[in-house]
Amino acid sequence: MVHIKTPELDPSGFVVLADYVPGIIQEIRYYSTYNFIGDRIDGYEEPCALSTIEMARALKSAANELNVKGCRMKIFDTYRPARAVKHFVLWGIEDQDIRMKPYFYPELVKQELFQKGYIASKSTHSRGSTVDLTLLDMRTGKELDMGSPFDLFSELSHPDSRAVTEEQYQNRMLLQKTMVRNGFKPIDCEWWHFTLEDEPFPDTYFDFPVSSKYLRK
Repeated sequence: MVHIKTPELDPSGFVVLADYVPGIIQEIRYYSTYNFIGDRIDGYEEPCALSTIEMARALKSAANELNVKGCRMKIFDTYRPARAVKHFVLWGIEDQDIRMKPYFYPELVKQELFQKGYIASKSTHSRGSTVDLTLLDMRTGKELDMGSPFDLFSELSHPDSRAVTEEQYQNRMLLQKTMVRNGFKPIDCEWWHFTLEDEPFPDTYFDFPVSSKYLRK
């Protein structure tokens, strides 16, 4: 029997990000239980970052620029399968569990996470050219202080929030300006989130699992 692979399950345009950007640090939150749901998210079979080849090349350029400035990239999430987004949506609609609320959405009720745009029913991450990241100081080995942690769903996490200190704001702008110079566009509610301007799959939401074994044949 011939099995025809649908575009959504075809990883041929993707790479393991660390193969292209060897200096990155990875903390893939949705593989762990330390995320806004509190469980490993569906589709995350390995704690590795996958992305389109085009995004990997653009991130390598941005990483080289940041290295000169004494910083390294720390990746929280890149490609996110559509099944993971479905997990988010079902949790928001049906699941009464709010055990991670104090850490990730202390000011909001679950339904507001969707209304305010922090969680979408279809994610740009599933198109393979979106990244969530922060910066590490190469001298100290510590993350730069961005004024709020990754996935804190709050107005404090808006990139232009002036509720943070000047140093925290400048750290955000260092990340944002570097990413924009290298072909990425930010969003207005999360300082860590960037999508490649000329993404190769603007209309395809992929659903193969996050695992290097699907890419390394």
